[in-house]
Parts: sequence; C-alpha cells; structure tokens
Amino acid sequence: MTIATKHAPAPGLLAGFLVSVGLAGAVIGSLGAPLITAVAEEYDVSLAASQWTLTIALLAGAVATPVFGRLGAGPRRRTVVLGMLGAEVVGSLLTVLSLPFAFLLIGRALQGSGLGLVVLMMAVARDHLDDQRSARTIALLSVASTAGIGIGYPLSGLLTDLAGVRAAYGLGLVITAAAFVAAVFALPHAPDRPASRLDVRGAILLAIALPALLLVIGDTSLWRHHAGLAIGILAAALLLLIGWTFLEAHTEKPLVDVRLLRHPAVAAANLVMLTGGVGMYLLFSLITRFVQTPAEAGYGFGLNTFEAGLVLVPFSILGFVAGRLVPSWRDRLGARWLLAASTAVVLAAFVLFAIARSHLVEPILAIGILGFGVGAFSAAMPAVILAVTPKAETASAMSVNAVVRSVGFSTGSALGGLILAAHTTGDFPSESGYGAAAWIGAAATAATLVIIAILPLKQQ
Repeated sequence: MTIATKHAPAPGLLAGFLVSVGLAGAVIGSLGAPLITAVAEEYDVSLAASQWTLTIALLAGAVATPVFGRLGAGPRRRTVVLGMLGAEVVGSLLTVLSLPFAFLLIGRALQGSGLGLVVLMMAVARDHLDDQRSARTIALLSVASTAGIGIGYPLSGLLTDLAGVRAAYGLGLVITAAAFVAAVFALPHAPDRPASRLDVRGAILLAIALPALLLVIGDTSLWRHHAGLAIGILAAALLLLIGWTFLEAHTEKPLVDVRLLRHPAVAAANLVMLTGGVGMYLLFSLITRFVQTPAEAGYGFGLNTFEAGLVLVPFSILGFVAGRLVPSWRDRLGARWLLAASTAVVLAAFVLFAIARSHLVEPILAIGILGFGVGAFSAAMPAVILAVTPKAETASAMSVNAVVRSVGFSTGSALGGLILAAHTTGDFPSESGYGAAAWIGAAATAATLVIIAILPLKQQ
C-alpha cells in the first residue's frame, strides 16, 4: 500500500480508529451466539453443528492472537493488520453468500482470527500516542473486546428477525469492509525495529494445545457423560501447554516471550485475569440464559433473541463508561485497589442475581452492574502488565493475557452449564440451580479478591 505514510494521523483520529477496530472485532465475534438456532434452520443442520459457528471463531481468535501478535511486533505490523482485516472481509463474504455449511464455518474462522487485532491496536496506541492518551485508548480497547458483545447481540437478533440470518452476517461484512478501508488511510507504519521470525514450532504446538484445552473446558456434555475422557483430554492439553512453555522459554525468538511472566506483577495479573474471568462469564451466561427461559419453566421471561440482546445493552454501556473513568482513577487508587474495587462490583452483581430475579428489572440491573465491574477490571488490567513490559513486546504480552481471559471465560461458561445440568430433571433447570450457580460464582469472585490482596500487583 502506498496511501499511508510513516506518520500517524491526528491523535484523536488515530485513537478513535483503534477503538473502532477493537469494537468491530468484538461485534463480529459475537455474531455467532444469537444466530445458532437460525443457522440450524437455514442450513438444515443440528444445533450442535450450528454451535460451531461460534466455537470455531473463538478458537481461531485464541490461536491467531499470539501468532499475529508476534508477526505484528516488528516493522511488518501494518501489513499484518491489513492482511488480517482482508481475511475478515473474505470470511464475512463467505458467511453471506449462499454456499454449503462448510464455507460458513471457514468464513467464521476467518472472522474469528480478527479477534487478535485488539492486541495489535494496543501496540499501535503505545507507539504513536502520548502516555495519557495511550493509556485511555488501551483501556477502552480492553473493554471493547468484551463489552462490545452487547452491541452485536441485539443488532444480529433484530436483523435475523427482519431479514434472515444472511442479513445478520451481512452486518459483519459491512463492518469489516469499513474497517479495512479505514485502516488503509489511518493505520501508521510501525517504528523501525528488527524483523522477528515466526516461531513455527511454537505456533503449531499452540494451535494444537490451546483449542484442545478450550474445547474440553467448554464441552459440558463431555464432562457429564464421559468425565474420564474429558479429564484425559484436559491432562493432555495441559501437558502440551507445559511443553510449549518450555519450548518458548528456550527459543531465541519465541512466539510469546514467556520470560515476561517471570515478573511478579505480570504473573499475578494473569492469575487474577484467569480467576476473575471465570466468575465474570459465569454470571454473564447465567443471566442471558435465565431471561430467555420460557415462563412454562415456572420462572424466566421467555425473551426472544432480539429482546435478550437488549438486556445486554446496559452491560456494554456501563462497561464503556467504566473504561472511560478508569484511567483517571488509576493514578489516585493504584492498580491493586482498582482491580479490587472492580472485582467487588462483580461480586455485588452476583449477590443481586442470587437473591433477586423474580422481576425482569432485577437481571437487567445485575447485568448492568456486571458490565461496569467487567469494564473497570478490563480497563485496569493492561496498565498492570504494560507498566513492566517493553514497548516492543506490547502485543506479545497482551496476547498472553487475552488467551488467559479466553480460558477463564470458557471455564466460567462451562461451569455454569455443568451446575445447571446438575439441577435439571425435565426440560429446564430448576430455578434453585441458578441460585446455586450464582453463589458458587460469588465464591469464585471472592477468591479473586483474596488473590488480588496477597499477590504483587503494584505498578512499577
């Protein structure tokens, strides 16, 4: 491309572009969840097969994040970003065209690979914006990667109801094409740094181990009916990840510089991200499932896809509000107190949902509080890691945190499913199952507070 120069556009324009790309990735990644039933009907496949339209995007994103984080760490970052956005456009086109189901899955995988763009946008912000604006932009990028789903859910649900599943996927095509065009003009070249070779061995091993881990964690049916097999796959995946970690630690140009994890603040932050992510996504999945449960179950509100998506809007709005506020709070409170306060907000959301869910306003209030807590937590996390990370390793360090978050979210989702399954005797879980899951999640969130209190999270 010859349109862009080595100079970044105006700081405000660049910051807006970076956050927009991160938000677009979150919206596109969330398109799979509300469309599972519609896809099954449109393509005449089972719901289990349709579920793969979500799963394959998340798996592709989990693997692509560290791989492209490394590729984009050197002078080729602009090329890598444009290539990723181009792949998303192609993938989006495959989801819209009238093609066999296999092409839809390929398209969703290409779309999911774009989830790795967030860490590259963080690296751009750190290289081309002043410290204050960079901190604000990185905080919003971290929030956008989770809170953005509250935008994708209602939009995709509405488009599906009005014009069918291909119209909903058409939203993804419009968003990715717009992001690609904007990147051609707005994305600056990376600073001159030595080019880094891709650690192919590490990439292949990670591409095997990480999907295996995420799949076995998220497959509640496997744990319910074949627990021994699930434990075996989990053990094998963990052993592969241990082997991958050893390989990366002894590779001159690793895919991920795991030596950064030796710093106490970085290791502690990732542990907090793992345990906190379990609770956050557990409550998110509980509320979205609860409000869609039909009244014949004796509880729930029977909301359709679009209505359930609207319930998530407060999650996104308050998440972004928190993301805007966190940078100004961080200097006054410090990393430990800020993470503790945001975790306490998530705990309050758990308690509210555990004790009050008979009226629709109560789950809506709970998910709004959850959104504020998740937004504050997500916005505070990068500052802890990047305070002790060289600029050249920004994408690599944050890609590790993104993978840890994926594992935590997958665990939380699976944990919720297992608890509800244990309280199911007919077609629907008993209402007490939701209460039990909420209190278990509250206990996990309280444990995260303890971890925050005892581990070295002070910025340096």
